[in-house]
Amino acid sequence: MKRGKKPGSPKTGGRQKGSRNKRTIAIEKGAKGMLPLDFMLKVMRDPKERIELRCEMAKAAAPYLHAKRTPEDSKGNTVPAMIYVHPDLEEPE
Repeated sequence: MKRGKKPGSPKTGGRQKGSRNKRTIAIEKGAKGMLPLDFMLKVMRDPKERIELRCEMAKAAAPYLHAKRTPEDSKGNTVPAMIYVHPDLEEPE
């Protein structure tokens, strides 16, 4: 994409950084301004709710707030992800 007449010149036009798109606006309208993560955190922090429900909300919200640790071997070195490629099951022509 061309940015301007000179190399390094700033991009012009387009959507402003931080502005909401149609999908985000629709989600916020449907949720009355409360997104699913906000709801889970609200229930989790409510001391009047049952402890079982609060624990379930904490489990559900955790992946959105905390990254998973990378796998490590017994020495503490990071193990690369394994990718399994299934062989072609169709007979060659």
